[in-house]
Amino acid sequence: METTDNLHNLRHSLAHLLAAAVLEIYPDTKNTIGPSIEDGFYYDFEFSSPISDKDLPKIEKKMKEILKSWKEFSYEEKTGKEAKEYFVKNEYKKELIDEIVGKGEKITFYKCGSFVDLCRGGHLENPSKEINADSFKLDRVAGAYWRGDEKNKMLTRIYGLAFSTKEELEKYLNQREEALKRDHKKIGKEMGLFTVSELVGKGLPMYLPKGNIIRTQLENFIRKEKEDLGYSFVTIPHIAKKELYIRSGHMGKYDAMMPTMTDENGEEFVMKAMNCPHHFEIYNAEPHSYRDLPLRIAENTTVYRNEKSGELSGLLRVKNLTQDDTHHFIRADQIESEIEMIFGLMQKVYKIFGFDNYKVEVSTRDIKNKEKYFGSDEVWEKAEKILVNSAKKMGLKYSVEEGEAAFYGPKIDIKVKDSIGREWQLTTVQLDFNQPNNFEMDYIGEDGKKHRVVVLHVAIFGSFERFMGVLIEHYAGIFPLWLSPVQVKVIPVRTNHNEYAKKVYELLKENGIRVQLDDEEANLGGKVRDAKNNKIPYWIVIGDKEIEADKVTLESRDKGQLGQISKEELIAKLKKEITKKIS
Repeated sequence: METTDNLHNLRHSLAHLLAAAVLEIYPDTKNTIGPSIEDGFYYDFEFSSPISDKDLPKIEKKMKEILKSWKEFSYEEKTGKEAKEYFVKNEYKKELIDEIVGKGEKITFYKCGSFVDLCRGGHLENPSKEINADSFKLDRVAGAYWRGDEKNKMLTRIYGLAFSTKEELEKYLNQREEALKRDHKKIGKEMGLFTVSELVGKGLPMYLPKGNIIRTQLENFIRKEKEDLGYSFVTIPHIAKKELYIRSGHMGKYDAMMPTMTDENGEEFVMKAMNCPHHFEIYNAEPHSYRDLPLRIAENTTVYRNEKSGELSGLLRVKNLTQDDTHHFIRADQIESEIEMIFGLMQKVYKIFGFDNYKVEVSTRDIKNKEKYFGSDEVWEKAEKILVNSAKKMGLKYSVEEGEAAFYGPKIDIKVKDSIGREWQLTTVQLDFNQPNNFEMDYIGEDGKKHRVVVLHVAIFGSFERFMGVLIEHYAGIFPLWLSPVQVKVIPVRTNHNEYAKKVYELLKENGIRVQLDDEEANLGGKVRDAKNNKIPYWIVIGDKEIEADKVTLESRDKGQLGQISKEELIAKLKKEITKKIS
């Protein structure tokens, strides 16, 4: 569901409506700010006494009553003095008014019905006609610091959901309910994939044996795909001198750098938040000719970022993230062909995981804040144009997101839709003309002279942590055979079947199948339920008939009873499915 200007205006209008309803029910409340957001709106209040989710139906009912009389928004400009007189008892609004005055901007008040608010605009012309009362609902109450600063007072935030139609709202609610079932933190715990320890630290997940199998399979998979395309893998340390990141600009422009640490000689080091400066120094370790390019350096390695604790979430937002990082050192005439190759790899990878629906965002710099970025206007305009043309050439739908570029260059971000229609940002391709100058990265051209390389910063998965979190939710924990921690479970019906079952188990193990033998003295139904609960792709039942025929009975998690097959057929079937990475 794309956010349009009309949908933004609808949600913003509802934020006003929410504030109007709250002030009517709780007249001593101080209203602060209320923007539209991706799935609706919110408004922050200072209540004289606490409210909870139980109070939301009452507020929502009042909103729907008021909506009937909201025929149009009108606005008027006010002086700073007039505005502060209106909000004489509201220090939050007065603070905002002072900021607006300080910037030399207009102060505008918007009115609908009897409700007046300090606002920049962006509303529906006739809310009572344009808002379907069944297309929005109040969602939850949460705490929120004023202006997002934990040093400020804690306010009460009321969230609302809003869409153009009742059907869209219901679709969203159903999707969210399904998402809760697929929560990777819940499934990760149930399946024993990863854990987070308070003693180790929030945002520092640790993989349990089963989770580590999945991660290792992902690492091996992407490494082979890249090696087949001529990437060279390297290994770098996890710390570096502070000077390295001063030269790259990260120490001044990237706010998630870890704090520095000092050794006994007074030299300052920092845990790496990015791999590119190390890879630049690897490039500079040897001279290069135009014949050496493109040079593709790759590494699956962990970086460390000082993310805010409130933003950390399972595997999706962490302090230690392992990137499938690559840096392409290329000539200017190789840019388009190299990006085409990257897109080809990306599409191959997405197909394997069932990500058939994705979109392209070209992130450019904020031209109003050029001081945030390295490089000249000419370099930025050139780089941004190349990325847009690359997306066009590949026939991909794209949008331009101003202000989302890295400080050293524009980038392409790929957002995929998972099995229930949610968007996730995965692949990134950044085009960099600026860092090669910072690190004086050259090659000898055909003319015998030095030329600057161009760098592409690329990650296909993004990070293994985030990608695993997305996959857990995409598959709902029902991993394809090649990724499943346990691929086959061997189940003897009774103890006198254990010997034959053990032979089958050993045969599978010898052929590289991740297999589990369940020879406990328990009933068959319980053993099968355990296989289903653990989402194991296949299980083999061994009884008298199987031993007599020297075969196995194969059952599938996805297709049910498959019947008796020979052990040779079983091995061939499993190996084929694993090799082809059938989802």
